Amino acid sequence: MAPPRRALRLAPSLLSADFGALAQAVHEAEGAGADAFHLDVMDGHFVPNLSFGPALVQAVRAATARPLDIHLMVQHPQKYLKIFREAGGDTLVVHAEAEGEPRTLLREIRDLGAEAGVALRPDTPLDRIDGVLGELDQLLIMSVFPGFSGQGFRPEVLPKARRGRRRLDELGSRADLSMDGGLTPETIRDAAGAGATFFVCGNSVFAGGDVADNLARLRRAAAEGALHEVF
Repeated sequence: MAPPRRALRLAPSLLSADFGALAQAVHEAEGAGADAFHLDVMDGHFVPNLSFGPALVQAVRAATARPLDIHLMVQHPQKYLKIFREAGGDTLVVHAEAEGEPRTLLREIRDLGAEAGVALRPDTPLDRIDGVLGELDQLLIMSVFPGFSGQGFRPEVLPKARRGRRRLDELGSRADLSMDGGLTPETIRDAAGAGATFFVCGNSVFAGGDVADNLARLRRAAAEGALHEVF
């Protein structure tokens, strides 16, 4: 029998928020029921873009008590684990395609007192991390190529997400299956139907409309998808 899963959770991606009023965006999303906040850290090498550093993570930490999910899109994640944990990260997610042995990185993250996750690009097969699946707190299946917000959801990753969910269940793991990229009320339904439990949502939360209404629509759609999970 598969272990009980974590509750469905929505994590607004602050890369899509108004940087000029970031604390206000955090407070608004928290008041609307955001379960966590997702922060993308980019080094300009692993992906061709630069983004949040530890000072910004500290500022977000000061603005909310919600968990901070730190997505390390960096070539050498080991150099940054302690820095972003001390800045306030609760979960540190490293990429399977980056430098470093995943098992060592996961152990170091846990030794820092954080939850540990591994992310896979859309073109990286699940078996790349088969040996450490049972050691994860989060398996992040990217539904866009990392580096830029506003991309469209890639439905071809859904079979990989389903396989990931099956493998986690077979291992007796309660790890979150997370999906990140292009999640809208339509695509989040498919992600939940593939077994996802943690949803990173950017433009669909912050780009136009009311944040509370946007989050409510996303949560309803995710719940509907979970009821019709397909393997």
